[in-house]
Amino acid sequence: MPILIMDRGVHIEPDAVRTAFPRETVKHADNVAEALSLCADCEVLVAMAHDVTDELIARMPRLRYICAMSAGTDRIDTLRNLKPDVRVTSGRGIHGPQMSELALLSMIALSREFPRMQRNQQKHVWERWPQKLLWGKTAVLIGIGPIAEELALRCEAFGMRTIGVSDARKEAKHFATLMPRGRLKEAAALADFMIVLVPLSAQTRHMIDDGVLGAMKPTGILINLARGPVVDEPALVRRLQAGQIGGAALDVFEAEPLPPDSPLWDMPNVIVTPRIGGMSDVYARQVLPLVVHNLRCFLDGRPVEMSNVVRAGEAAAV
Repeated sequence: MPILIMDRGVHIEPDAVRTAFPRETVKHADNVAEALSLCADCEVLVAMAHDVTDELIARMPRLRYICAMSAGTDRIDTLRNLKPDVRVTSGRGIHGPQMSELALLSMIALSREFPRMQRNQQKHVWERWPQKLLWGKTAVLIGIGPIAEELALRCEAFGMRTIGVSDARKEAKHFATLMPRGRLKEAAALADFMIVLVPLSAQTRHMIDDGVLGAMKPTGILINLARGPVVDEPALVRRLQAGQIGGAALDVFEAEPLPPDSPLWDMPNVIVTPRIGGMSDVYARQVLPLVVHNLRCFLDGRPVEMSNVVRAGEAAAV
């Protein structure tokens, strides 16, 4: 069965897939343009979800399975040319280490005003002030999945109290307590750090609205590692400009790249990162076992054993 891998070798190593499936035809394209010339007979596509385009799907009449290496697949959900019988799986579950580390970096940097230290270094200014610790602080994690579980473990190691907000879970390790989404404002009021980790959906779009932001402490910090539209960005800007919350660390935005005229760029209490939360120097090693498992299940006709199925499509490979 022809398999097309569309990746620059950053997220997966094509030769590793060829080694795992020596009897299959595994093609490799560095980008969409190259993929368009190779895809006509391919039945399986391995790619990051945000790289899959309608044009590519239209050129793949035999496509039966998309093995997405990214956790979010909302981009695939918007494709007009995707047939209903195409199965889709995600890379959910592998991003815990890198997302947790970015969350901790953001918490420490904003607590200790590290950007201020960097500005002082550039100006050769020697300035000291009391350093705020993570120890004893409360982190509220919006959404409890694999990333939140790993982050909660690390927060616990720093001596933090961690609260989870989710309608899907009643208990989880390393959380002091869990609260339903209906109590989101109450949870926000408890947060020294409110960390957004939910996927984007109709239910979560602008979930963090002006009311939720208004419930936060004046010293509270918002960290968004989910999707930009989960947060009402104009409301966040207004709250930051008014000094009504302590700061924000944002890896995702409603418009990406973040427009040059966005006021978020120049706010001293805001850290802007270019959607790097899911990236790591060992991504290929992290995602390979999941890709191999799902490809093997699909090729062997064992769809019920596949992991992270987000779109069932057809029942099995032939």
